Amino acid sequence: MSRIPRALRWGALIFLALALIGLVAGGLLYANASSKLPSVDTLRNTSLQEPLYVYSKDGKLMAMFGEGRRYPIDIKEVPQQVKNAFIAAEDADFYKHSGVDFKGIARAVWLTLTTDDRRVPGGSTISMQLAKLFYLEGQKSNYSYKLSQILLARKIEQELTKDEIFELYLNKSFFGNRSYGIAAAAEYYYGKKLNELTLGEIATLVGTPKFPSSANPISNPERNLERRNAYILPRMVELGMISQAQATEAANEPMHAAPHERPIEVYAPYVAEMVRQEMIKRYGEEALTKGYHVTTTIEPELQAAADVAVRNGLRIYDHRHGWSPVEKHFDLNAGETDTQIGKRLSAMPTQAGLVPVLVVDTASDGSATAVDGDGKRITLPASAGRPWPGRTPASLYKRGDVARIRAGDKEGEWKLDQLPRAQATLVSVNPENGALVALIGGYSFAGNKFNRATQARRQPGSSFKPFVYSAAMERGFSPASIVLDAPVVFRQGNGKVWRPQNDGGRFAGPIRLREALVQSRNLVSVRLLDAIGVDYARRYISHFGFDEKEMPPNLSMSLGTASLTPLSVARGYAVFANGGSRVNVWFIDEVRDGDGKVVFKENAPTACRGCGGLASASDTGTTAPTKPEIVDGFNLGGAAAPKPVATEKSPASKAPPKALPQGSVLAPRAIDERVAYQTMSMMADVVKRGTGTAAKVLNREDIGGKTGSTNDHRDAWFAGYGGPYVTVVWVGRDDFKSLGYREYGGKAALPIWIDYMRAALKDKPVVSLDPPSGMVKVGVSAGGQLIPGGGGITEWVKAEDLERMETYIDYGPEQQQEVEQVEETYDIF
Repeated sequence: MSRIPRALRWGALIFLALALIGLVAGGLLYANASSKLPSVDTLRNTSLQEPLYVYSKDGKLMAMFGEGRRYPIDIKEVPQQVKNAFIAAEDADFYKHSGVDFKGIARAVWLTLTTDDRRVPGGSTISMQLAKLFYLEGQKSNYSYKLSQILLARKIEQELTKDEIFELYLNKSFFGNRSYGIAAAAEYYYGKKLNELTLGEIATLVGTPKFPSSANPISNPERNLERRNAYILPRMVELGMISQAQATEAANEPMHAAPHERPIEVYAPYVAEMVRQEMIKRYGEEALTKGYHVTTTIEPELQAAADVAVRNGLRIYDHRHGWSPVEKHFDLNAGETDTQIGKRLSAMPTQAGLVPVLVVDTASDGSATAVDGDGKRITLPASAGRPWPGRTPASLYKRGDVARIRAGDKEGEWKLDQLPRAQATLVSVNPENGALVALIGGYSFAGNKFNRATQARRQPGSSFKPFVYSAAMERGFSPASIVLDAPVVFRQGNGKVWRPQNDGGRFAGPIRLREALVQSRNLVSVRLLDAIGVDYARRYISHFGFDEKEMPPNLSMSLGTASLTPLSVARGYAVFANGGSRVNVWFIDEVRDGDGKVVFKENAPTACRGCGGLASASDTGTTAPTKPEIVDGFNLGGAAAPKPVATEKSPASKAPPKALPQGSVLAPRAIDERVAYQTMSMMADVVKRGTGTAAKVLNREDIGGKTGSTNDHRDAWFAGYGGPYVTVVWVGRDDFKSLGYREYGGKAALPIWIDYMRAALKDKPVVSLDPPSGMVKVGVSAGGQLIPGGGGITEWVKAEDLERMETYIDYGPEQQQEVEQVEETYDIF
């Protein structure tokens, strides 16, 4: 036997052995890879990550939350030219093969074995790329990885149609700059819908997923242009999808991609963050990726008015207190370029229109030169320092100081300004159902995300007094009742005493409750609370929605020493404004899922004037006969008919009970409707002739409220009602330092309230405040004595309180003279 046949036999045996080993190894590899393959069924139910959208009441965009931009699109809505461009660039035989391009894979294997280039064509089809996007992203690429990709692509092809595969691919692919899916890429890079793109723009986007971060049309337009003109457009011509003339025209289109963020139409960042937190609370972290569309109760015009009012109010306050020290200083090197200098400001955002700049030079004429965050030079003339008379930019700043500037009245004009030392919050609600219509949580969300409307607990001061007064009127006091405004001392134990004082240190002696509230007499509030009892008052005031534990268990509560949020104070004032019903403040009206299906719709309990003391909510829209409602021992309305008296009855007593619309839910009663009326009428006088007279500029008869200030002027408040809104404004410092000398609620907070309400009440009809049933009209003297037959000062009182009014305490002239000299002593608890 010759040597050649023997060699052939040995060669054949070796080949068979190797083939057998290869088959076994391949089989094991196949089995191992197959066992780890996920089910393709999950692709049919895949919920593509889509942001959370937040809208105002009228559907304007307020915010989007989520790590990426994605707007899923149906394959039927994708223009044919977009489909053609992707097929030409990625997989010309997509609609022909069964998921795998074996020729392309063979070419990739050959190049891998014969070259050292690590970036060789992979021969991946669209189906294989989809498998990678959904299941294999982030895994290390090797032979096992490639086999898994091939097997997954085959499974995908077997269980999904070509259009389903293509749709998933177009919606899942990453295009850089947090843009996922072709629709999101079109909007971000060009600000267009898919059907508005030119051929050049389409080819540019199609070339992006290959290198989404390093070669997108913004980060590296040259590289993207090369891929578009040298590969994608020629491939489309080669496959007969476009003509050469079309390709040439598209290739000549300049690269003009630029960031096109979806515009925010309503600026309400604090509310948007409240929505985000509430949605996560309801639906978990998936709330940010499921494409929910949330419609809020925010009214855009009112929100904008609130923003302007708070900014202007804090600016005016801050300018009253002069220039503050430099916000920050950088030691600038001599050789730094303007671009390098500008980068130092990267961590200092623009706040409420105040742009940070770095001063690089000052001149003898008082002007200064500054550099903004983009490295652009800005000249600040000497006149830019006008907020501080006699000061110029050159006298205020030196090289390396950070200054704040805002746009002036003229084009290109800049003015010096500064971040205010104080903060403010504004909360405005519809008292009938508690819907939040506007909210400002601070001067600038960019500067500090702390929401003072919902998170800051501050002492309301005298703005809390209406709650104490209403508790007293529930106990039989009336606006005409006389209480002594005189010095008093309370023993606190351990030898300590508390001597509450009126502002200014003077006392009025015997005074009607109405006048005491108008003048904000502290001693009257203290004596009033002492008369009705602290425990009683705490229980009663909790009906306004406050936690009873928040109320101090002593007489200091009468002066507003409880720590409350502005939002809770607004909720409490809503009880007065809606006639005595307790409503919850809410801001999410409707939630829809990514398919547009309503998954939540608010049906908030609604107040009902004239409905009487109904004990439970009504879903039928009908009302039962008026009857007493007793809660915690308090008669909250619908009292028995008053006995006949020789006085005028309330016109409302002649009207039938009011009915709510079908399907409405009746809000629970918090206080007697008559007490709410009495308190509102007293707060109306606070505006007419008391501490809130500045609000008379609104020239409306349906407004009222109460100022509030705390020790050392740490907090300034104005809480009030007008037309269809209840609005609360707080001004203070986050560090609890004083706002400054005589910065009362009427000076620091009320101007903000006025500016907002001027815009909110524009074109709104004046709301008439009619006394509810169960009240009678009487005449009283200046000393609070009932005048038989009427005359004197008019008051509406509860019918059952008439007997108390017949008992009159006469504080004679001698006691009137001594009232400021005598101190009575009581236990504070």
